Amino acid sequence: MIRGKGWVYEELQRRGIEPIILDAKGSFNWRYLRELVSLIHRESIDIVQSHLLGSNVYASLAGVISGRPVVSTFHGAVDVGDRERFKALKFGAINLGSRCIVAVSENLRKNIISRTLLRHKKTRVIYNGIRTHDFQVTHSNALRSKFAWNDDNIIVGSLGNIRTAKGYDILLRTAALLKERQSPFRFLIAGQGKSGLYNDLLELRHELDLEATVHFLGFMNDPAEFLSNLDIFLLSSTSEGFSIATIQAMAANLPVLVTRSGGPEEIVTHAENGWMVDVGSPQALAVGLESLSANPELCGKLARKGKQHAVETFDIKAMVAAYEAVYEEVH
Repeated sequence: MIRGKGWVYEELQRRGIEPIILDAKGSFNWRYLRELVSLIHRESIDIVQSHLLGSNVYASLAGVISGRPVVSTFHGAVDVGDRERFKALKFGAINLGSRCIVAVSENLRKNIISRTLLRHKKTRVIYNGIRTHDFQVTHSNALRSKFAWNDDNIIVGSLGNIRTAKGYDILLRTAALLKERQSPFRFLIAGQGKSGLYNDLLELRHELDLEATVHFLGFMNDPAEFLSNLDIFLLSSTSEGFSIATIQAMAANLPVLVTRSGGPEEIVTHAENGWMVDVGSPQALAVGLESLSANPELCGKLARKGKQHAVETFDIKAMVAAYEAVYEEVH
């Protein structure tokens, strides 16, 4: 069940799943809650799984009314704003109606507990997982050819929809620093962007004279294909609950450069299976990229050990097994 049409709706349909749409507009929609409870009874649902703050609140209330166990999952600290309206009431509802509350990283679990009334005894950490095998594809030069970049250019890519927390403004300033040093880096950003923030980033790119250096590709339906075109993966985020894009890049055998933005600290071990720098610093990112490009042996080691770590720790089988254990526990 989803709240409306959009990317999630289209992606579910593409995968052969017909979603049920329930309208949830408004600060609090009693009709939506009533329809959700009705759906639970009509479809004989045994367990309700919800994601993100708003859905977790509604699902928890529906769980109380219907008597069904609820598992609520949080994916990022930005899901819970410091000025969130009725925060105490919302988390009171989640405490009341959710049998288990999942965070996708230990850092996120601690962050939310520190800022809310969430009952820590109900919380659990389950890392997001991916089909790691799907990302082990042959290297491609399709994008290098598309933008007429030569073999000396180092293609750096970021993967993630355009949101403030992704720090793409920091990435642009990093690209500007490297351009001043006449470095051979070229940047690709794959992610949906139709908001005012996207226009602001395009304007900043123009101000920094980076039209030939940084390209926004929009939503990419095949992240494995995108990653296969890169030399280095870059995560410039200021806040991450986890970072699926990082484990996708590691599974794709890429050296990864990430910021200490929350979730990545539980994925990457600095200088062992990835490279990590302080958050919010274009200078730190620029130095990190230069360090990697100057040391092919280091890049090879990071890519090799990163892939091994992704396969052993973050494959979807581990995530599914963890959720199955939770569902058996709450049912």
